[in-house]
Amino acid sequence: MSSELHQAALDYHQGNRPGKLTVSSHKPLETREDLSLAYTPGVAAPVREIAKDASKVDLYTAKANLVAVISDGSAVLGLGNVGPLASKPVMEGKAVLFKKFADIDVFDIEVDTQDVEEFVQTVKNIAPTFGGINLEDISAPRCFEIERRLIAALDIPVFHDDQHGTAIIVAAGLLNALEIQGKDIASAKLVCLGAGSAGIATLNLLCELGLNKNNVLLVDSKGVVATHRPNLSEVKLQYATQSDKKTLVDAMKDADIFLGVAAANLVSKAMVKSMADKPIVFALSNPDPEISPTDAHSVRDDLIMATGRSDYPNQVNNVLGFPFIFRGALDAKAKEINIEMKIAAVHALKDLAKLEVPAEVLQAYNADTMSFGKEYIIPKPFDKRLIDVVPKAVFDAAISSGVANIMP
Repeated sequence: MSSELHQAALDYHQGNRPGKLTVSSHKPLETREDLSLAYTPGVAAPVREIAKDASKVDLYTAKANLVAVISDGSAVLGLGNVGPLASKPVMEGKAVLFKKFADIDVFDIEVDTQDVEEFVQTVKNIAPTFGGINLEDISAPRCFEIERRLIAALDIPVFHDDQHGTAIIVAAGLLNALEIQGKDIASAKLVCLGAGSAGIATLNLLCELGLNKNNVLLVDSKGVVATHRPNLSEVKLQYATQSDKKTLVDAMKDADIFLGVAAANLVSKAMVKSMADKPIVFALSNPDPEISPTDAHSVRDDLIMATGRSDYPNQVNNVLGFPFIFRGALDAKAKEINIEMKIAAVHALKDLAKLEVPAEVLQAYNADTMSFGKEYIIPKPFDKRLIDVVPKAVFDAAISSGVANIMP
């Protein structure tokens, strides 16, 4: 980050009023009568109704449109374990995006423990406040157990965005990239660099969409994850290979797809050059990718490339997912966000990229033209059609899969 951007960001967050959030009322509170309705004695009326029928909490409170964005600060952006206080600007930022893109209200909650049991119990204890739980920036492998236990314990959607949000956007873009390159997901050879939450969740979702697990090479900081390696976690074991390939250099040779969710500058030009014809490179480390688009394109003119950055084509940005996925889940009063809802979101995003791009999107990105192809495989976050297309797909999937609590 440049010194100018660093200072501008600090000025933005401080401003005349620190932070990015306020809490405001949308009901009048100007008269004695208003006060008597908002609080005592009038507030006793909805209390009595909810006490008789718990489902009426959605009629009389903000619960149905309120999401908790919760972190322990153990894996914040690319900054690592900075703790709960330092995670707060990110959680406030997430809240702003929920509101801007899907009109969902958020309380950001930073929990001062990195003990799985304590964290799970804390979230369970506060869950009655919310219509959904968005887990954020929790390190692997703890994040897998935390999410699994909370999904089992709660009757509202629990969604770890670093896992599933990333997976959904990657899957949508990758399916389109495979189509453009004339490749089949069932036979494509994929290398995933990074065995954390995003990498594992993306592989899981891609396998649901037809990727052959036998065609996957998972690479971590010690090299290719192979069955002969000792002390592999249960999460890594599911993608351990019997291949004799040991290093990232070995793995990249003849690969159709590279998925990077690790760290900057780990992939060389030579590695990209060694990939199969018409390769697909998703280098998603932020702020600096595993290999820059400039370097990758300098050795291959037949590749499709995506990054996590907004200053290059094909940005994999979770804001394409979580606001709209939660919008659909909340509207359906879904008890969870299941695989059917995730796949529905994938296909909604994939198909939207094939439609004509609206003029306001071109204007937002200062572009004369934009159309489905190598430099446009996923929609842009400011495409106003997202709020119509993705929530409906998720809503319909919640209904058809039986996890919704309203009638269609």
